[in-house]
Amino acid sequence: MQESPDEKINISWFPGHMAKARRMLEENIKLVDAVCEIADARIPLSSRNPDLAGLTAAKPRLLIFNRADLADPNITANWREYFKGNKEPFIETDSKSGAGISGFPRAVRELLKEKLNKSASKGLRPPVLRVMVVGITNVGKSSFINRAAKRKAAPAADRPGVTRGKQWITVDSGLELLDTPGLLWPKFDDPETGELLAITGAIPNEMTDAAELAAGFMARLKKYYPEAIKSRYDFIPEDNDSGHELLQKAAKRRAFLMPGGDYDIERMAYVLFDEFRAGKLGRISLERPDIRTK
Repeated sequence: MQESPDEKINISWFPGHMAKARRMLEENIKLVDAVCEIADARIPLSSRNPDLAGLTAAKPRLLIFNRADLADPNITANWREYFKGNKEPFIETDSKSGAGISGFPRAVRELLKEKLNKSASKGLRPPVLRVMVVGITNVGKSSFINRAAKRKAAPAADRPGVTRGKQWITVDSGLELLDTPGLLWPKFDDPETGELLAITGAIPNEMTDAAELAAGFMARLKKYYPEAIKSRYDFIPEDNDSGHELLQKAAKRRAFLMPGGDYDIERMAYVLFDEFRAGKLGRISLERPDIRTK
């Protein structure tokens, strides 16, 4: 059983429509000037598909760390320095409130200033910049596009796999976005990657052992954010509490009883994930640069 955040469980999810999405990306990359990659600010590395570098044919790339409002601001500051050191252009956004998205068109034009300057030097009108928006499933990609376009242009829902086909969206007279379906990769080299993707909702709950995953998450909270457990579930984790024991204590606090008197830890697992994803546990980051970049 998983008793600590250091013990990993193996999770994978690569349905048939993702193979189709991959082919669509490869076929359409030639139509765009740049790529905008949406990642989750709570898991900045695990939410980046390692296959994208090859699939996007060395096009200029802008990183968008979405859901920054849900991430631990202190950890985000550390990640900011990490990515600046890597010289990767990025901005931080919150698609629900729209924070940071107003800077997106400017960031794209800065990314593609060589193309714009070349047109200007020839006395031509600025070209329409076309950008492919890519990212893993359920990372807020469609919500980001809708905010950028200032209208509901892409289907959005709080579950993976909603966008299935490509569509062009106009942001302004000089910028168009190509929306693409969320894309994971067939095999995670590190089991922790699959675990973190499942906790944040990039992998559907039904594709995991919810109670086992939640126990690992509870152990992680105990290690890094014990105050979140105390604040939300009204008990203080003890030093010898395992993740399963923490999950059971939370179920007891919520009075999640099954027939026979046992506590319903599976129900508690789903509630835990829902509350985390809604930000009810506070601002939490699941990856730290001093650990994940070693």
